[in-house]
Amino acid sequence: MLETIVNLLPDFAMPSFRVGSILDIALITYATYLLLRWIRQTRAWGVFKGVLTLAAIYLIAMFLDMHAVRWLIEQIVPVAAIALVVLFQPELRKALERLGKARRIPFLVDPEEERVANSTQIIEEVIVAAKRMSATKTGGLVVIEQDIPLKDLESTGITLDAVVTSQLLLSIFENSAPMHDGAVIVRANRITAATCILPLTGEHLSSDLGTRHRAAVGVTEISDAYALVISEETGAISIAKEGELYRNLTEGDVRNMLLAGIRPAKSRKRRRKKSS
Repeated sequence: MLETIVNLLPDFAMPSFRVGSILDIALITYATYLLLRWIRQTRAWGVFKGVLTLAAIYLIAMFLDMHAVRWLIEQIVPVAAIALVVLFQPELRKALERLGKARRIPFLVDPEEERVANSTQIIEEVIVAAKRMSATKTGGLVVIEQDIPLKDLESTGITLDAVVTSQLLLSIFENSAPMHDGAVIVRANRITAATCILPLTGEHLSSDLGTRHRAAVGVTEISDAYALVISEETGAISIAKEGELYRNLTEGDVRNMLLAGIRPAKSRKRRRKKSS
C-alpha cells in the first residue's frame, strides 16, 4: 500500500488557479449566500428545507440503487420547479426589485435581522395589553414570529420598528386610532409593523368567529408563529398555533403558551365549535 502511494506522488500536481477562476468561485459563493439569505427571510425557507430533504432521499436512492424512488423523484422535480415559481411569484418579484434598487453590497448580515428569543418582559407586555383590551372589548391581533420569517407579510402594513410595550399596543388597537385594523407583527423584542394583512384560513370555523380569528389561524397555517386575538364582540382571548385555535384562554394559559409553548388543557382546546 505504501509503495503504491509513493508511486502516485510524482504524478500528483496541484491544480493551477487563475484570477478568473478565483473570481468565478467568489461570485458563485456570494450569489449562493444572497440566495440563501433571501430564502431565509421569506416563507420559502420551509420549502427550501423540504427540497433539501427530497435531495437527500434521492442521493440515498442512488446509493442503494432504488430505481422506483429515483424514477418517481425525477418525474416530480420538473413539475415541482414550475409550481414553485408560480407559488412564490410575489417573493421573486420583490427580490428582483430590491436587487435593482440596491445601492450597496450587503457583505455582512444586517444586525437588525439577527433574531433573539422573545424575552419574558416582552411577553408580559403583550399579556398586559391583551388583558386591558379584553376588559374594554377592544379587538386586536398580535402575531409573534418564531423561526419562519414573516417579512413578506410585514410589507403589507406600516413599518414601525418599536420596542414592544403594552401602552404602544393599546394605542395601536384603540378603535379611533388609524392603525387599529389589521395585525401587529412582533419579532424578537420589537414591533416591526402594524396594519398587516394576513392570509385567511380556508378551514371552516365557528360562525361566531370573525375575520381576525380567520386571519390568526391563516398565518399559523403558513408559519410557526403564535397569533394572539382579542375578540371585539366578547373580549375573549384566543391563540392560534399550527392552524389550531385555542379559545377563551385565561391569563395563565396565554403565558404558558407564549413562554413555553405549553398548550392549555384539552377542555380549553376548541376549533370549529361554538364556545359555551
